[in-house]
Amino acid sequence: MATTVHETDLRYPVGRFDFDAPISESDYPLLIATIAETPSALRSAVAGMSRDQLETRYRPGGWTVKQVVHHVPDSHLNAYTRFKLALTEDEPTIKPYNEAAWAELADSRRVPIEVSLELLDALHLRWVTVLRSMEPADFRRGLRHPEHGRVITLQQMLGLYAWHGRHHVGHITSLKKREGW
Repeated sequence: MATTVHETDLRYPVGRFDFDAPISESDYPLLIATIAETPSALRSAVAGMSRDQLETRYRPGGWTVKQVVHHVPDSHLNAYTRFKLALTEDEPTIKPYNEAAWAELADSRRVPIEVSLELLDALHLRWVTVLRSMEPADFRRGLRHPEHGRVITLQQMLGLYAWHGRHHVGHITSLKKREGW
């Protein structure tokens, strides 16, 4: 839908997200379902992994599996908040955050992944409830992202976060496949 695949690039196991790829109203149910499935897909990807496996980097120079797991709810909490801001304000300017720095903080290094998996379950229950309640016109609402220098619609955000979950689950599943785990 909104990705381009580069098989040899370990950073993008499901391809890069394309903000300009068309998304139609008929795509919304599938994209929302993909977001709804992210917590169980992530939980499934890490099921049975050992402590050493969780501390393995998914690619040279990349995050550990544990950091990836903690990153997903960090990112999706921001996305959920951004959706709510865009639904209740006129083109709010959102605050970017340094996700690489967040991944180095103590909670991403020391807290068991189960905490983030449970957080993701609860967060997605709320977020998907909002997504499923939205009218088609709501997806045309937008927010200003200072790093992108333009208004991003909630339709684009929907595509981005459906991709984002698959992207990070793909980091873990492709690592497991390469390592024979």
